[in-house]
Amino acid sequence: MKVLLVKDVYKLGRAGDIKRVADGYGRNFLLPKGLAVLATAAALKKVESIKAEAAVQRQALNNEMGGVAELLAGKVFTFASKAGETGKLYGSVTTQMVADAIKAKLGVEVDRHQIEVAPIRTLGEHKAHIRLTVDLVPEVTVIVHREGEKRAAVSEPAAVVVEEASPAAEEVSTEAPVAESSEEASA
Repeated sequence: MKVLLVKDVYKLGRAGDIKRVADGYGRNFLLPKGLAVLATAAALKKVESIKAEAAVQRQALNNEMGGVAELLAGKVFTFASKAGETGKLYGSVTTQMVADAIKAKLGVEVDRHQIEVAPIRTLGEHKAHIRLTVDLVPEVTVIVHREGEKRAAVSEPAAVVVEEASPAAEEVSTEAPVAESSEEASA
């Protein structure tokens, strides 16, 4: 099925693009939600106007979300979690937990579906991308450490600390696990 995208669709295309999609995807998702129309001769005549209108909307949304992107870019979120000897977590740090941490510390509402990171199941430093718009995708760092170690200021599970990303903070996070492993090896 050929469709003309009316709005930007993540991982498919931008408004005004003509795409070939599976019949079910077009019929059951794109068309009912108003994200696309069938690529008929009449619809193809409107391509340029759809592209121009979408560019204006995209620019307005980018201007609106630009401040949020600057606020999020480079932030570090730290989670304390229980973990086994090998560094594997008893559970995981999910996108919902990251979204809640962003809202609690920065006051910015981010939907968990906008956060692109697989469920975090190991200790260490992980990168997460937050897809605010098609063009604005700031990157945040998620650090997971063992519950009760020196990086945890609060002893409750999933305690969250927000720090500015800096070379000194990155050095501390890389040195801490090395010290832990040498202590465990001597014990």
